[in-house]
Amino acid sequence: MKSIISASLVFFSTVAPTLAATYRLTDNIVGSGFYNAFDWQAIADPTHGRVNYVDQNTSRNQNLTFASGDTFILRADYRSTLNPNGAGRNSVRIRSKKTYTTHVAVFNIRHMPQGCGTWPAVWETKESNWPNGGETDILEGVNDQSPNAATLHTTSGCTMPASRSQTGYPGQNDCNVAVNSNTGCNVKFPSTNSYGPSFNSNGGGWYAIERTTTHISVWFWPRNSNVPSDVRDGSSTTNPDNWGTPTAYFPNNSCNFPQFFAEHNIIINLTLCGDWAGSVYGQSGCPGSCVGKEIFFILPGFSVITNPHRIDYVNNNPGAFQNAYFDFASIRVYTP
Repeated sequence: MKSIISASLVFFSTVAPTLAATYRLTDNIVGSGFYNAFDWQAIADPTHGRVNYVDQNTSRNQNLTFASGDTFILRADYRSTLNPNGAGRNSVRIRSKKTYTTHVAVFNIRHMPQGCGTWPAVWETKESNWPNGGETDILEGVNDQSPNAATLHTTSGCTMPASRSQTGYPGQNDCNVAVNSNTGCNVKFPSTNSYGPSFNSNGGGWYAIERTTTHISVWFWPRNSNVPSDVRDGSSTTNPDNWGTPTAYFPNNSCNFPQFFAEHNIIINLTLCGDWAGSVYGQSGCPGSCVGKEIFFILPGFSVITNPHRIDYVNNNPGAFQNAYFDFASIRVYTP
């Protein structure tokens, strides 16, 4: 009996990690499937960008979203000169109908929005409880400034170790949204082709996230690189343990993930200027103005007044946003 028990223990200790890391395909979102898998959010931009998020019918009628075969396009309008006193440039923000906790998501993207003033993002959060439900940014950047960064945003009490197993470069290690104007705990990717024009000229690539109760990991593989076969081919099962060191690794050493992260929707959006892209616009070597806020001190207090006249680049240069579009080949979501 002792030898049988010992053999069993060896067997289970050998295979358990593999079983724990194996996920099965539950959502294969391709082409026109995006219209069924996502809700269109025709809302005021929470990040104060010079955009007007439209509903699904409007996006389809104006070709701001387009689906054919294995292609789904999401873009901003690039034909209209804007009235400075009117709405922002039409754009699109979509949120997955499903929510996820422990899961793997693989994003096969051929092209991302590029151009001065652009602020594209692929991320996961629970909007109704933000920031209490946490946020994970998988793809995000502004004004064509590479590389990409993956970032966590939480309430107070979630931090990351300065040294951990990842190929990216850690920035701030406190994920608290109240620290440094919501910088979050971010990791810069090591390759310039992970974001912007360099990403696009290389034909894009794959981003992947694994979220568990003990860690959140993000990977990036450029097109035509050594991509794991289950990522490249869209297999029915996947095992991130075989993917090598992640680009960004967020362990639970000092962050209780079940406490800080709720069930999340996947969100894809493109805003223009706004809080981040506008604040660093001049540092990016971009022309014109991308600032959308001025502060007027009115005694005994002060108020913030939005002044769209100062966002002249977005208002007056529609052609500058011709390349401001996502081209998704697929999104595949796996669960345990």
